[in-house]
Amino acid sequence: MALNSLPVFLLLISGIFCQYDYGPGDDYGYDPFGPSSAVCAPECNCPLSYPTAMYCDNLKLKTIPIVPSGIKYLYLRNNMIEGIEENTFDNVTDLQWLILDHNHLENSKIKGRVFSKLKHLKKLHINYNNLTEAVGPLPKTLDDLQLSHNKITKVNPGALEGLVNLTVIHLQNNQLKADSISGAFKGLNSLLYLDLSFNRLTKLPTGLPHSLLMLYFDNNQISNVPDEYFQGFKALQYLRLSHNKLTDSGIPGNVFNITSLVELDLSFNQLKSIPTVSENLENFYLQVNKINKFPLSSFCKVVGPMTYSKITHLRLDGNNLTRADLPQEMYNCLRVAAEISLE
Repeated sequence: MALNSLPVFLLLISGIFCQYDYGPGDDYGYDPFGPSSAVCAPECNCPLSYPTAMYCDNLKLKTIPIVPSGIKYLYLRNNMIEGIEENTFDNVTDLQWLILDHNHLENSKIKGRVFSKLKHLKKLHINYNNLTEAVGPLPKTLDDLQLSHNKITKVNPGALEGLVNLTVIHLQNNQLKADSISGAFKGLNSLLYLDLSFNRLTKLPTGLPHSLLMLYFDNNQISNVPDEYFQGFKALQYLRLSHNKLTDSGIPGNVFNITSLVELDLSFNQLKSIPTVSENLENFYLQVNKINKFPLSSFCKVVGPMTYSKITHLRLDGNNLTRADLPQEMYNCLRVAAEISLE
């Protein structure tokens, strides 16, 4: 496997957006105890097979070591780093990946414009740290930003400004509210993946890019979806709103009738009826709600030789439905369903 595909790469095949995570020693021959290149910080390892990568994981470091010129992929996971000095990366302005997961980084200790100097940076991962707001400014080359499992309460409006190449943002497991991120993603016209799950959202944020393919809001406190909220999302295929407080009154009639949608997760909410969805939907998760009726009109406007629902997996377990509640004509509408779970 080539270095430029390590360790997190995004694969878009047949409309399915998958993420794979390869760590050291998994699949590309990196041995943390093997011989190291001469151009390397003495406490770290720069494999002879990948001399432009420097691994400084699990070393109890409190500061970032001197990074030699020529390093493009820098791993500093599982250390005790609290801050970054403004001149830390002056020798390696061609750095492409900076992986800082599982440290003690705080915003006040990240000095100056340390990231924006990195004019070739593509991936910045600061998951599992002590950030209270999104870092920035960031270079326009960035395509993958991961800030999950922090204490982030806001994304300043200008923090992500101009990041036209950004395709992936991980902000799950923070303390974000809708008002603190509304408008923060404006202009991110390449964004495909946005994860805002496990936050403190009570409503959906405004100003999300219509380019999104995957959008995750699960495990928040959202009670309603504004009418026509998803209008304009022509590429959206995967939408998660599970583990929220959605009720029938909070869902306008056709808000989830999104032609491009392939998978919709509304499980673990307070719905009593099944929202109307597009005939193109393939996977529909409604388990653990309060659903007590099964209207075919939620799935099929018209049933005919060429008009039917494409649903293959439908989960309705944990509701107030039994097999006897399902209409016989359901099988004409859901004719390609491989699984309908009721118990």
